[in-house]
Amino acid sequence: MTQAAAADDIRHDWTRAEVQALFDLPFMDLMFRAQQMHRRYHQPNTVQLSTLLSIKTGACPEDCAYCPQSVRFETGLAKEPLMEVRAVVEAAREAKAGGATRFCMGAAWRSPKDRDLDKVEAMVREVKSLGLETCVTLGMLKDHQAKRLADAGLDYYNHNLDTSPEYYEKIITTRTYEDRLQTLEHVRAAGVKVCSGGIVGMGEQQHDRSELIRQLATLPAHPDSVPINNLVQVEGTPLNGGDKLDPLDFVRTIAVARITMPRAAVRLSAGRTEMSDELQALCFMAGANSIFYGDKLLTTENPQNVRDRALIARLGMSIEGKVTTEVAIGDAHACPVACDHHAPAAAEAAAA
Repeated sequence: MTQAAAADDIRHDWTRAEVQALFDLPFMDLMFRAQQMHRRYHQPNTVQLSTLLSIKTGACPEDCAYCPQSVRFETGLAKEPLMEVRAVVEAAREAKAGGATRFCMGAAWRSPKDRDLDKVEAMVREVKSLGLETCVTLGMLKDHQAKRLADAGLDYYNHNLDTSPEYYEKIITTRTYEDRLQTLEHVRAAGVKVCSGGIVGMGEQQHDRSELIRQLATLPAHPDSVPINNLVQVEGTPLNGGDKLDPLDFVRTIAVARITMPRAAVRLSAGRTEMSDELQALCFMAGANSIFYGDKLLTTENPQNVRDRALIARLGMSIEGKVTTEVAIGDAHACPVACDHHAPAAAEAAAA
């Protein structure tokens, strides 16, 4: 590919009409375009594996309608205290011994206090000293807090936009869309890589999914990784009992993310337990090249490792590098979604 062609692909000026036009393409045409873009920037037939583990759950002060960890909802989730640094480091050692290359620590704070960062920075330094990449998700950050994390050696920060600006207030009222964008700005300015995506299947319309992707694709720099979560409905949360998203609409969202953010790792995140092998295969065809791997995503179920490896083998795909492990800590969302302030991907209902 020529440099001119590459420059044409990497755009930050997508309009609403252009992104909506991608969603409106005939399904096979959209898949064809997404696969072309995928092969232009990524190794075909490979998938990167990430593992998400919660080490602190419950008592989140936010009111995210998808999250079982909110103190506002009765979901039966037991609270667990934040682990000590030494325990996190030991978990990181075990993860590395098992082949992990990235270790992500997520806390469900609305925004960390400066004193909270002392322990998090220690975790980052200790985990990094083991030769692992580090990732955290702590909620909203001030500029000096992002700089502190960068100085500690942090590699990735996860903070999802969740949905479109227009639909956002129907899902969350305890923080604004601008709050989320500002945190991403602080993270980029500090030189930390960004992991940011969203959640679909929350009752939004197609134009909301289109606008979510446009918001991500028009950031000053595309996220290094884009988790796309399919809502996992949890009893006790406001979104439980709603209509399920058409599976092909989910695939369309993956495909449009791939086309508009060519270099990003598009991660097939929450909701895979309810997906057939055939649906997941379509997602890979649409440009997904990363999945969360393990029996649980925080507090929600995830396909068993043996099923994932069997599917990868059936599709003739290979595993990229080693398995990465993302550990959620703090007032975590152990959400059913890969959500930001609660976990790198707190969305098995709704990560790096």
